[in-house]
Amino acid sequence: MRNVVIIGSGCAGNTAAIYTARANLKPLVVGGHEAGGQLALTTLVENFPGFPEGINGPDLVENMKLQAQNFGAEYLHAAVTDSDFSKRPFRLKIDDEWMETCTVIIASGASARWLGLPSEQKLIGHGVSSCATCDGFFYRDKNIMVAGGGDSAMEEANFLTRFGKQVTLVHRRDQFRASKIMLDRARRNPKIRFLTNTVVDDVFDASEKLVTGARLRNVVSGEAWDEPVDGFFVAIGHIPNTSVFKGQIDTDPEGYILSKGGARTNIPGVFHAGDVQDRMYRQAITASGAGCMAAIEAERFLEAEGH
Repeated sequence: MRNVVIIGSGCAGNTAAIYTARANLKPLVVGGHEAGGQLALTTLVENFPGFPEGINGPDLVENMKLQAQNFGAEYLHAAVTDSDFSKRPFRLKIDDEWMETCTVIIASGASARWLGLPSEQKLIGHGVSSCATCDGFFYRDKNIMVAGGGDSAMEEANFLTRFGKQVTLVHRRDQFRASKIMLDRARRNPKIRFLTNTVVDDVFDASEKLVTGARLRNVVSGEAWDEPVDGFFVAIGHIPNTSVFKGQIDTDPEGYILSKGGARTNIPGVFHAGDVQDRMYRQAITASGAGCMAAIEAERFLEAEGH
């Protein structure tokens, strides 16, 4: 029987682990298949407080993990495959074995949707990104491309014009899912160029470990061409990792956990932290803050229960 099981090992999960371990709750952290979360895919993180020169994303999450382990947190390289929150204690299926716990902190994050190109995956962190706030700064006076047609694509494109010489927004149709206000704002920006009815067939150059261009194709005419580009941002949304809690934890239609105040979910004793609930900020520092909140809530919940 565990006091607390933390699902996810990104900034939210690791911070929750530091706090619950310091409270002598001996947390178990189930790392998930994407250990380290989104930061594991990032190179230099320049906006996390306390690092004047910046720090590599994988180093930042590894430092947090070591800090949590120093206080007695236990890490398991496995994934939660099923859950039963219908009664206490809660039950979690970790790989093939069921485990019981008094409280759960869901910090399983949200995975960026990618275009699915083999070269794209090889270039993540080397010019391909899903976060303009994280990586836009690296493309000062460079040519940037954004793939997407929703609000997040318009927001990312607008934000990237602060740095880039030109931002090319590529969308597979000539109609946009973006709200009128966001689309109008992007259209008014002289630095944004729109390429509609266009898909990305490839991103170059995986062999150089550096983005140098993209192969584009017009879906109406069939014409294909190569376009030089220095930074490639995919803005087609995120998928919150909540499928194993379906039907138990209240979520919005897209699967993001609906907060019941603080870090609470609709089930007392089950808490949320980080990108699994946050569709707005999605930053390392906000995820860490949310992990702290969830840990304090879990600690108080256990205290009230007499643990």
